[in-house]
Amino acid sequence: MATPIASGDYPVSERALHFLKALVERYIRDGQPVGSRTLAKDAGLDLSPATVRNVMADLEDMGLVVSPHTSAGRVPTVSGYRLFIDSLLTIKPLTEGEVEAMRQHFQHLGDAARLIESASQVLSGVTHMAGVVMLPRHERNAFRQIEFLPLSGERVLAILVTSEGEVHNRVIHIDRRYTPSELEQAANLLNQMFTGQDMREVRKRLLADLKSTHARMDEIMMRAVDMAQRVLEAAERPDDCYIAGQTNLMEFTELCSMERLRQLFDAFTKKSEILHLLDRCIEADGVQIFIGEESGYQLLDDCSLVTAPYRIDDQVIGVLGVIGPTRMDYPRVIPIVDVTARLLGAALKQQ
Repeated sequence: MATPIASGDYPVSERALHFLKALVERYIRDGQPVGSRTLAKDAGLDLSPATVRNVMADLEDMGLVVSPHTSAGRVPTVSGYRLFIDSLLTIKPLTEGEVEAMRQHFQHLGDAARLIESASQVLSGVTHMAGVVMLPRHERNAFRQIEFLPLSGERVLAILVTSEGEVHNRVIHIDRRYTPSELEQAANLLNQMFTGQDMREVRKRLLADLKSTHARMDEIMMRAVDMAQRVLEAAERPDDCYIAGQTNLMEFTELCSMERLRQLFDAFTKKSEILHLLDRCIEADGVQIFIGEESGYQLLDDCSLVTAPYRIDDQVIGVLGVIGPTRMDYPRVIPIVDVTARLLGAALKQQ
């Protein structure tokens, strides 16, 4: 999440903060620029329209609200949302009935994949936005052993075994025949280098070795690194996250242009940037919020992402969240994301 903005960072009066809170809440609810008359009524203060306009002008000068060209009303900026979330937000806790209804979605599901898919559906169903859940990062999934077996022609069967008992096979085409002794020597070299190491670290080291000067390696070492890299590619999961409810975003006026939706759905299909954002939250403590351009991903400039890590035995193994417009109902979405993360972690632990 971006660095929190405290109200003390701005010369904002208590009255101006009161108006900002009322404006954000009204804009979240209606999606329409908020005029001075409406704002004075929502704020519940007996002030003249001129006084309200002056306060709004001050907020605009500070970059907390902006007036669209087509309207006399104002809407929050990213900075305005950030100040609202960090200093003015009043969370709406879920009722016991709501939590129990969410918990029911995780009952009697047989495997982790179905639990994770269910979590994405819960998030999208309850918030009416897009729910996204990263597949668990198996931090303890380490390199155990690799073997190379000669096949007919210039082919080798590579067998990779991880510490979790996963077995990955790949037939590799090579440029010349290798004797069983040479293949055994290559496997022994890799096993000596990598056994017990985290799979992601092994992949990083292999990539680094492939980019290093080949003159430093003998032929067996070069071939071993190349073959190991290719079998690790086969071991990668085809999908790293589940996303549900993308079409819900069509209901929001600010996102519903065909070009905007095409770009968003393209981002959902490729997943790489969204996964990068989730990865940034893996070490975070609690709920994290990216508002608009804070994500650093241009296609999400009109969206916000609310995330929370999910855990097993206090170990963070993944991140889940909700993607929606910047005017999402943060007071409600934040506890939904937090509770879903806790329910998913509890369900995974029971397996």
